[in-house]
Amino acid sequence: MVGVSGASGTPYAASVLRGLLEAGEAVDLVVSRASRLTLLDETGIAFRDAHWREDLRTWLARGADGKPETFPVSEADLAGVRYWPAGDLAAGPSSGSYPAKGMLIVPASTASVAGVALGLSKDLLQRVASVTLKERRRLVVAVRETPLNGQTLKHLVALDEAGAVVLPASPAFYAGATHIQDLVDFVAGRVLDAAGVPHGLYRRWEGELGGGFTGESQRPSGGSRVGRP
Repeated sequence: MVGVSGASGTPYAASVLRGLLEAGEAVDLVVSRASRLTLLDETGIAFRDAHWREDLRTWLARGADGKPETFPVSEADLAGVRYWPAGDLAAGPSSGSYPAKGMLIVPASTASVAGVALGLSKDLLQRVASVTLKERRRLVVAVRETPLNGQTLKHLVALDEAGAVVLPASPAFYAGATHIQDLVDFVAGRVLDAAGVPHGLYRRWEGELGGGFTGESQRPSGGSRVGRP
């Protein structure tokens, strides 16, 4: 399960989705109402229930710098995606009997963090997160906000105590980033690491100083089914 909340950072979600599809994972996708406004603001893409496949392909093909058709994404690449409207509380993933490995909330707004921590289940995203916790499945919460107030910190601690992985959307620079996409892919790669999904989104630390100072992008090269230009 991938839940996209209304926090800024829709390129993070796109990179995670591309990584999951490239790894051959089936994806159940929930895009909150608030996230549609953020997506429209950050990319100009209007995500519509009736045209979700077309809109998703356009979104995943866009680079973090806003350039369209940066990544090769075909209709066949999206065959592994099942979309559920955020208001559909009778959707399959709302039940613990629905088969799922876990859930990734990326980016996670402080509102979604609070809703999950308090067990509100006010929409499908929060409901699926609650189901993930009660079924003892892996929940990764990529919170994207700064600064954090005390109440949000308490909610994050509550999620950690409930078994979730709290993963701030905090890019690192040791991987040799030279482009905004490199920073986005680092965070997405860490999300996939926490989910146990193999990927090649960033250069891993190998114990040698100076590896990040190369003057060239460290992004992996070569062809792939989804995800790299």
